[in-house]
Amino acid sequence: MTIHLVRHGQSTWNVEGRLQGQIAHPELTPLGRAQAGEAAAVVRKRCAGHGPAVRLLSSDLVRAAQTADVIAQRLAVPVELEPALREQGLGRLEGRLTRELTAEPTPEGVEVTEVRWGGGESIEDVHDRLGRLFTRVLASAEGDLVLVTHGDTLRVAVAWLLGRSHREVDWDPVPNGTVTSLEVDPARLLHQQRLSRHQRRASGRTAGLDSPSTAH
Repeated sequence: MTIHLVRHGQSTWNVEGRLQGQIAHPELTPLGRAQAGEAAAVVRKRCAGHGPAVRLLSSDLVRAAQTADVIAQRLAVPVELEPALREQGLGRLEGRLTRELTAEPTPEGVEVTEVRWGGGESIEDVHDRLGRLFTRVLASAEGDLVLVTHGDTLRVAVAWLLGRSHREVDWDPVPNGTVTSLEVDPARLLHQQRLSRHQRRASGRTAGLDSPSTAH
């Protein structure tokens, strides 16, 4: 099957340079709506001929849901809002201007992707959250799966789908409206998730926060 990961179009807070995290209300700008239209055209071309086998899920945050609505119109399929596709939660840092932020040291003995900056989610938490989503969705998946999400969540999703851990995320830029398509083997990925859970139990580690949770 093919999974198409879409980053939402430009939002008002992207323009302002504010950390969005899981803040729901920032909307798409006119440019953001144009980017959504361009993404929709790309997704439609890549899903051509697949018809009803296309399933569209989106983060329920406004900037992603508005992007998904444009794609849904182009594909003639419904949007399923999915909180597990939200951006990384950044707690008390959300809403702040990026230019106001100062670097904080990584706590001693903690890997940077396991730090819950601002009291929000760590990258490990996002990886765990997406693992639970993919375990649920891939069990009955077929055809094309379109996921509209956010910058950091998209990067972590790609890592999970490629069999990488939360420490192996690729942090290359993902511009607004980007469509990343991956051919995946659901059976292999589900086996990977079961193995990961077994290894966690064996090592005494637990999964991250159950609730979904930067400027993306």
